[in-house]
Amino acid sequence: MAVLLLVSCMEKKQERIVTPWGEVLDSVETSEDFDLREIQHSGQMILATISGPQTYYDYHGKHLGTQYLLVQRLADKIGVAIRVEVCRDSLELAAKFSEGQIDIVAWPTPGHLEVSPDKPMLAEELTAWYKPEMIEEVRKEETSLLTVQRVKRHVFSPMLDKKGGIISHYDKLFMQYSQTIRWDWRLMAAQCYQESTFDPKAVSFAGAKGLMQIMPGTADLLGLPRDKMYDPEQNIAAAAKYLGQLEGKLSDIKDRVERTNFILASYNGGIHHIRDAMALAKRDGKNPHRWRDVSEYVLKLASPQYYNDPIVKHGYMRGSETVDYVAKIRQRYQGYMGVKTPHLGFHPSAPRKAEKRKNKYDI
Repeated sequence: MAVLLLVSCMEKKQERIVTPWGEVLDSVETSEDFDLREIQHSGQMILATISGPQTYYDYHGKHLGTQYLLVQRLADKIGVAIRVEVCRDSLELAAKFSEGQIDIVAWPTPGHLEVSPDKPMLAEELTAWYKPEMIEEVRKEETSLLTVQRVKRHVFSPMLDKKGGIISHYDKLFMQYSQTIRWDWRLMAAQCYQESTFDPKAVSFAGAKGLMQIMPGTADLLGLPRDKMYDPEQNIAAAAKYLGQLEGKLSDIKDRVERTNFILASYNGGIHHIRDAMALAKRDGKNPHRWRDVSEYVLKLASPQYYNDPIVKHGYMRGSETVDYVAKIRQRYQGYMGVKTPHLGFHPSAPRKAEKRKNKYDI
């Protein structure tokens, strides 16, 4: 399977100018060929593609897909960023191409590299750069990203002191911030272990950081300074805020236990993909507010029959990981249920005073 890259040209037009004497046709063409130099000057190359494992998809904030990774290599070579426009199908791709709205079209094809003659400089760059073996190279690169340990972390025990009823060094923080969203602190602890195994320095290949594996872009939206992403308290506080936001977006799910499953799934796989799965479940007569029903469609979003369905707005998803994520957290939470909440001598909403002596729950 090869990749077809079509470099588009911008249609030359003349602009009608309104003057005090009426409309005139400007003799200067208002657009010119947007060739290699113009792309480099703008600092951005526009890629149009369709969603799929071989083309383009978002995975925990990392853009993947064989064609995307190939185009990314080209973009790196000429020193520009990529802006991706995901189209519904090849007809929409062709329309954008013919209208000159994009620079490169990418989709799976048993064909070859084909460059528009209206972009001779980019055509020459592509011809000199591209080698057929690159496709296999990027496939191996993607496989490595997906199979090698995706989160660099130290693995700690899921229970720090079972006899003493201590789950982690961060129990006090889980107790404090889980109350702001009315969660059981042990559930948040179970989620944290799934994210980072209680390693505050954990970092993923996609750039997620800290105990709760927060992405830099998400940190910005939550008001978490990037230089504080590894700070245990600030990371947990930001995660609680994000969980609360997801809870608000999923308020149509009235059952609290069910809603929590959807929140966890959205935290891992993205709420838009989960909404797509809910829409598919509803269409097929299943309960869109029951995780057991919806998780079936989260898995099906890895199949072209489903991620190409018109009802799906956000395309392909590696759903097996998200379903497994929710199941493992629920299983670990059940194991934590026997841990009692001790009295720590503070109210979560009240400021904490400095103590002369640390007790065993202090960080």
